[in-house]
Amino acid sequence: MIPFSNDIDECLRVLNSGGLILYPTDTIWGIGCDATNDEAVAKIYALKQRVASKSMIILLAQERDILTYVAQPNLQIFDYIKGISKPVTVIYEGATAVAENLVGEDGTIAIRVIKDEFCKHLIKRFRKPIVSTSANFSSYPPPLLFNDIDAAIKSGVDYIVQHRQNDLYDAAPSAIIKWNNNGIPTIIRN
Repeated sequence: MIPFSNDIDECLRVLNSGGLILYPTDTIWGIGCDATNDEAVAKIYALKQRVASKSMIILLAQERDILTYVAQPNLQIFDYIKGISKPVTVIYEGATAVAENLVGEDGTIAIRVIKDEFCKHLIKRFRKPIVSTSANFSSYPPPLLFNDIDAAIKSGVDYIVQHRQNDLYDAAPSAIIKWNNNGIPTIIRN
């Protein structure tokens, strides 16, 4: 039995019912939901007091899953991702099969293929992408430790993962690049 199996089961229950989870990722703690559920995504925008035009990241368990959520991705991205050691979020053109309120006004979607063991298990068992947005109110800095997360954020979700709450190392957000269909990456955040 995996050490976080109870957390996975509870997360699945909440995600399948359209609820919100607070969970650790390979970067910082995130607020998550079913990335294919418009109503669940709207709950995150409301909780974070975030404008809906500011899109959020989705997490996938495997590189091949990008083919499901991006129409005609440039396959060079797979080689590019392999050469990066830190977590990287890629903004792709041609979003498909996700909640409409996750898609940028220009038709883009931000995706990170997760390396964290907990998140990989969760996404594989859920069989859909999960939203990942920092566990803070819009325009506030992201909390680097679980204990730094605002109590109102904690009370605004349906389940808080117990796994890794005691981690004491400062986390950092992922790098972000935009991958244009012409195969030229633009670095947005290192």
